Amino acid sequence: MSSIGEKLKELRIEKRMTQAGLAEKLNVKRQTIANIEAEKNNPSIELINKLIIDFNVNANWLIAGIGKPFNPAQFEDVQDELTLKVEELLKKHNLI
Repeated sequence: MSSIGEKLKELRIEKRMTQAGLAEKLNVKRQTIANIEAEKNNPSIELINKLIIDFNVNANWLIAGIGKPFNPAQFEDVQDELTLKVEELLKKHNLI
């Protein structure tokens, strides 16, 4: 089973982020991310909560390796994304 550090690195790469970029999003130092990935430190409960909430990470996967890394997108998230794409297309074709 993968460690939380390995999973954190996997998530970061999946999101195409650097350690510094992820650290900024999570409001921690880059070294904190590096140390967790290198398994020198464990993440705090607060950091785990931020990953779960801010990145829609499946808590069961992160902690126990059960299931998939990400929770299914919520309807509101999909709706917001579709609305933005429709607006972009309308603007592109000078319809709004």
